[in-house]
Amino acid sequence: MQNEEIGMTIGEKITHLRIVNNISQEELAAILKISRQSLSKWENDDVSPSLDKVRELCSLFKVSADELIDDNIVIHKGRRIELPDENIKTKYFGTDGFRGEANESLNSDRAYKIGRFLGWFYSNPKYTMQKEDYRPKIVIGKDTRRSSYMLEYAVAAGAASSGADVELLHVTTTPSVSYIVRQDCFDCGVMITASHNPFYDNGIKIINSHGEKIEDGIAYLAEAYLEGDFKTLEIEGEDLPFAKRENIGTINDYSSGRNRYIGYLISLAKHSMKKLKIGLDTANGAAWMIAKSVFEALGAQVFIINNKPNGLNINLNAGSTHIQEFSKFVEQNKLDVGFAFDGDADRCIAVDENGKVVDGDKILYLLANKLKREDVLEKDTVVATVMSNSGLEKALKQIGVEMVRTQVGDRFVFEKMMEEGYVLGGEQSGHIIIRKYATTGDGMLTAIMIAEEMLEQKETLSKLVSPVKVFPQVLKSVRVTDKNAVMDDKVVLARFEEINKEISDNGRALLRQSGTEPVVRIMVENSTLEKCNEYIDRIYNVIKKRGYVLSE
Repeated sequence: MQNEEIGMTIGEKITHLRIVNNISQEELAAILKISRQSLSKWENDDVSPSLDKVRELCSLFKVSADELIDDNIVIHKGRRIELPDENIKTKYFGTDGFRGEANESLNSDRAYKIGRFLGWFYSNPKYTMQKEDYRPKIVIGKDTRRSSYMLEYAVAAGAASSGADVELLHVTTTPSVSYIVRQDCFDCGVMITASHNPFYDNGIKIINSHGEKIEDGIAYLAEAYLEGDFKTLEIEGEDLPFAKRENIGTINDYSSGRNRYIGYLISLAKHSMKKLKIGLDTANGAAWMIAKSVFEALGAQVFIINNKPNGLNINLNAGSTHIQEFSKFVEQNKLDVGFAFDGDADRCIAVDENGKVVDGDKILYLLANKLKREDVLEKDTVVATVMSNSGLEKALKQIGVEMVRTQVGDRFVFEKMMEEGYVLGGEQSGHIIIRKYATTGDGMLTAIMIAEEMLEQKETLSKLVSPVKVFPQVLKSVRVTDKNAVMDDKVVLARFEEINKEISDNGRALLRQSGTEPVVRIMVENSTLEKCNEYIDRIYNVIKKRGYVLSE
């Protein structure tokens, strides 16, 4: 859109786009499969469209979501919530929720306060435009680490004391919470997990009503409450109001929701898997029961390890981040394929019939091939991160698929997918997002789709991913005096560009700074390890000569 249109409301923007494209209200309503009266309400800003309809509008008019909705606007159940500016910085909530060591930075008091905030926020007419007596619905899941039980009940107690009705999924996966929030119209979901981290860490992921990670503005307001900043929240007194009498929230068992998620996964498979011998490594985590149930229901012969959680062994030499023993297990038992998940099962790393690891890059290639053949790979494009191997990019080009890169983090992958309407994205680590079926990485969904492709093509996994020729990759982390100065240094950047020109189509060089440490990382991909190390040294020596390297 042109600059003069930036100040428009969302309704005014829809009207403008409709008129510019010469589409009547009746025609647009028919395309979107809504009533003309509903469209009139959007254009009059009486009600805002849901995110699904926003995406349809973006695709139809070929604009990005940023052009249609300001970044500090959230659409919650069809209504707009204005939040603080998008450029705010959060202290506790990172790209994957509030994470830290249990009973250190993340304790039951803070968990209780997060619950208190969520119950208050989603019942507050200022933010949700609901009636004064609205009772929000919040669903909570957790992984198997010992502290998850403590934190689950703390969040639930806080939310109920602010007037929310809470449903407990108990031990379940992050993608199942995302699915149930969307499917059963919850105001938000909470997942207690630290994903692939060791048992003594934990985290609180908040998921919005669309099954996506919480908006930064809401996280910012939650942190204001944690810090006792009542001025930002515009409340009087020394705390949020407590619900009283019949307005106190309820806390109930909701294991039926978990069972519905299992049913959903099973429904996605088009083939019986009775011909497959499938290995599973559930990392003693959230998928320890669900994964076996799903694949047995699909008819597979299931061989499972690391499915005896005790609260302390989640991710312990197990799962997608410790794949070596599982690779041997698949090979020794002559299995057709193996799938390893992390603690909350939003990642999947596969192992082929020879015991060879199939990482997220190769999985992206397999799924891109599948979706392109089915004519559902939007814009013939896959979203990956800066860490994805150049071999993936080359293999995708050979089948007519482009690859765009984002910074590291599945959140950034999903944001790019949403902005441009892409349907497939992911990371080397096994976070794979298939937007046709889910709004987050889902390890079991990924595993099902891989098995489906093996059955559809009647091929082994090793054969399906063989076109991806992985370039040797070397990564060097350098502790420096000033990482920003390194990234801005013209001499360093000139050497970096010089090496990228030398590498040409035979790999790439990447220089990036850590988000949390005084560290810059040099990564080089090339035809041999020797060449990788040579290029790494040439970049490192310039950084050192410029006086940035801390004594080693």
